[in-house]
Amino acid sequence: MTISRDQRITLHGFNNLTKSLSFNLYDVCFTKTKEEREAYIEYIDEQYNAERLTNILQTVSDTIGAHVLNVAKQDYVPQGASVTVLVSEGPIVEVPTDSFEDSATAMPESVVMQLDKSHLTVHTYPEFHPEEGISTFRADIDVSTCGEISPLKALNHLINSFDMDIVTMDYRVRGFTRDIKGQKLFIDHDINSIQNYLSDDIKNTYDMIDTNIYQENIFHTKCRLKDFELNNYLFGYTKDSLDTESAKQISKRIKAEMDEIFYGRNINPPNHL
Repeated sequence: MTISRDQRITLHGFNNLTKSLSFNLYDVCFTKTKEEREAYIEYIDEQYNAERLTNILQTVSDTIGAHVLNVAKQDYVPQGASVTVLVSEGPIVEVPTDSFEDSATAMPESVVMQLDKSHLTVHTYPEFHPEEGISTFRADIDVSTCGEISPLKALNHLINSFDMDIVTMDYRVRGFTRDIKGQKLFIDHDINSIQNYLSDDIKNTYDMIDTNIYQENIFHTKCRLKDFELNNYLFGYTKDSLDTESAKQISKRIKAEMDEIFYGRNINPPNHL
């Protein structure tokens, strides 16, 4: 069955299809010294704290047409935070308005938004190479919805909100629903690639590769920035302070790291600066 984005199907009862969109977003930075690494992680912790992640997910909720019911926040020591936000597909009467804030000693920063039979989550993971030189920041995002709301509407907002070097996306439609004649529907919209729902600006910014299993309604897209500017990967200084050979070696190191993240495998042998 071919179904356009605007075509509506009369269903028997609630739309039971689950539509799940998952992101892995990566930022890469060259941090040769311990001081540079600590400064980068502190910057990331400030830029992507629980408050900002909550605001991002609030906009996602608005974009897909969901309703926030309740927010719970938790701060982490020495860094990071988590937030849980209860959300529904439609407005609900007698919603509790309390917000809970606690402390813990975990490291990752997390935000979880729970929809009525659906959910949104964000987890952040800063990390670095044990011998120093490369630091990375990963944000994992899951948007899973039931009913008529679609996580695909949030694609462009999420990518633009994080401004990352590499993005991998997985979209899957699970389960089935029925039309008024009882016939099962295993998908209720037309899609042959996640790229169908990306803006032209994002398509022009990233090189993309698809791996799709159409008969299973599983779609996978990987994105990598087309343009490489070394200054964007240095923290606290610019390439003007480097000699030509150092700039060349650092660029090579960063590109190798991005290659391995993008292709999901170790490609290049260790190369110490």
